[in-house]
Amino acid sequence: MAQHDDLRKLFDQAKRIVGFTGAGISTESGIPDFRSPGGIWTRYQPIQFQDFMASEEMRRESWRRKFATDEVMRKATPNAGHRAMARLVETGKMSAIITQNVDGLHQASGVPDSKVIELHGNSTYATCLDCGERHELDDIKATFARNETLPDCAKCGGIVKTATISFGQAMPVVPMARAQEETMAADLFIVLGSSLVVYPAAAFPTMAKRNGAKLVIINRDPTDQDRIADLVVHDEIGPTMSRAVGVN
Repeated sequence: MAQHDDLRKLFDQAKRIVGFTGAGISTESGIPDFRSPGGIWTRYQPIQFQDFMASEEMRRESWRRKFATDEVMRKATPNAGHRAMARLVETGKMSAIITQNVDGLHQASGVPDSKVIELHGNSTYATCLDCGERHELDDIKATFARNETLPDCAKCGGIVKTATISFGQAMPVVPMARAQEETMAADLFIVLGSSLVVYPAAAFPTMAKRNGAKLVIINRDPTDQDRIADLVVHDEIGPTMSRAVGVN
């Protein structure tokens, strides 16, 4: 297909590619899009961060939901799209992956942590909201399963929460700053599987384009930013990226 040839040429010409991924790349690994019909957020009213902090019952409900829906994400493995991006990082073409996803699949595909900028956090572990200490989910689950005992931090006694950004919670300052820095340094910015409706994250593609980068959007459905993109591909991410990068 001509579009795949065009994408390969853009990759060949680029010196510093930045990837930007949304739920669409992970649905190809079997992880449902939370916002889609039948997704988690259509079945559960999202718990606001301030409610989580203020109410032990809301914290318990949050952990109930986490463990009730966690099995699918824990079983998911990187797909061809993740592997193609990992190859671009490995060869030095892609300097960073900015992701709205919380599943850790970029790291699982072999991308170093230092190259993944997680705007919405990571659901594969938990952290203390006071001191930042990391807590493993298996330990929390084992204790919670007995009598719904809420986790607290063994180091400081603080509230422990999955390491994701909840509704009403401030965006993480350091990842946002890193994402902007990488965006401004890119000569090719490629969006994979994002509907580009969640701000402030969705501002990065426009920022890159205005700064002179080529913009590519690969998404099954149209986005509001398709009109400013240099190349738009409405197709599956895995096969499209595999052909363009030359990996299986």
